Amino acid sequence: MTDWPVHARFDGPIVLVGFGSIGRGVLPLLERHLAHDKAKFTIIAPEGDIRGLAKERGLNFIARALTPDNFREILTPLLTQGPGRGLIVNLSVDVSSVAMMDFARDVDAFYIDTVVEPWAGFYANPHASVAERSNYALRESLLDLRRRRPGGVTAVNCCGANPGMVSWLVKQALVNVAADLGIDAGAPAGREEWARLMQRVGVKGIHIAERDTQRAKSPRPRGIFVNTWSVEGFVGEGLQPAELGWGSHEKDLPPEGRRHETGCGAAIYLMRPGAGTRVRSWTPTPQAQYGFLITHNEAISISDYFTVRDGDKVAYRPTCHYAYHPCDDAVLSLDEMAGAQWQPQPEWRILDENEILDGIDELGVLIYGHGKNAYWYGSQLSIQEARTLAPYQNATGLQVTSAVLAGIVWMLENPDRGIVEADEMDYRRCLEVQRPYLGSVIGTYTDWTPLKDRGVLFPEDLDLDDPWQFKNVIVR
Repeated sequence: MTDWPVHARFDGPIVLVGFGSIGRGVLPLLERHLAHDKAKFTIIAPEGDIRGLAKERGLNFIARALTPDNFREILTPLLTQGPGRGLIVNLSVDVSSVAMMDFARDVDAFYIDTVVEPWAGFYANPHASVAERSNYALRESLLDLRRRRPGGVTAVNCCGANPGMVSWLVKQALVNVAADLGIDAGAPAGREEWARLMQRVGVKGIHIAERDTQRAKSPRPRGIFVNTWSVEGFVGEGLQPAELGWGSHEKDLPPEGRRHETGCGAAIYLMRPGAGTRVRSWTPTPQAQYGFLITHNEAISISDYFTVRDGDKVAYRPTCHYAYHPCDDAVLSLDEMAGAQWQPQPEWRILDENEILDGIDELGVLIYGHGKNAYWYGSQLSIQEARTLAPYQNATGLQVTSAVLAGIVWMLENPDRGIVEADEMDYRRCLEVQRPYLGSVIGTYTDWTPLKDRGVLFPEDLDLDDPWQFKNVIVR
């Protein structure tokens, strides 16, 4: 396909911060779908060896790392050269999202990112408590900025595949299940109406259920962490505490579970890393599987968004967490890292589209506990499809970069919404923009529960009255 639709025009300056696998993958999508002035497009990243790709595409490149001391000085002249507002696309690691959003307000620039990223040193700070190193804490810092600086130019936070796209999938999946149950979903106008619809449908919780079966042409060498997306990002979040949105149907806090003393109260954390915590889940291709309970922003924001309150009390809230089975090389890499007391390997490698033999990334949402048991809705994108759709990315990357594109289009169509989370965006419009890059998008019901085939060989302490209690989900 060469006749790509142009979704928006942007005449102001664009600054892309970070040029790893996602940054490179975003480029061709912006070139296809966003009319812009290449002379005002600047890439900022510490790696100088990728300057050639930027030059090849007619873009400016600055080989510097942004720090708390220099980011305003570097970015201000780039974003204020006009005409009109500038645009920051932050796809970096170790650059504070909250600081960048605060700065974007000062220079009246649009802003988008894929995660609430902190400055370097946050994830492994030995002086911070477990709660302080959580995604809950990072999100609360974002919400605090929104309270301090309401309204203004739109800044979209956490808009990749997950967090991001999965929040849009949850809404579509909820509408689908409601229709199949004979419930009139109507057209929910805001978070309160969406939350009451989910309560009416009877959803107890949501797994962000993902299985990556992409495999490399060459076996993984020992001592190298191999993944299909940012190793630095995966290691960072894997070493944060396991976190999950905590539903109102849950009976007992896990033995290692802790509640937060401040903030929205929508989530709990466990006193162990997400990379060392497994949960039972389900996706269509492998079906029943073990996934890692890696902390992600959407686990907290989705539970918070769909909360129904009766005054100060929570009348309803779904459980929500990530259940991630990465590619086999990443599983082996995590196992090796765990054996070294969570010390990361000295060498990292991201598998690009040319190194992968075959496989898919199956990423969706499993909404469960309702009258039809459980429903998985999501994207099944193969490496073969990804190669034909866009350059510089594998199946995992394309699910992320296409969500960034959708977020930018929505943002430019809604220019004065202030700081926005993916849950608050128009899911139909975002999925409409992203859909051509998602491969097969399917919805399927399953009779699987976390109790299926349990206790056959060994007795277990299970809640037989409610299969969807978290104590049945977690692998102990």
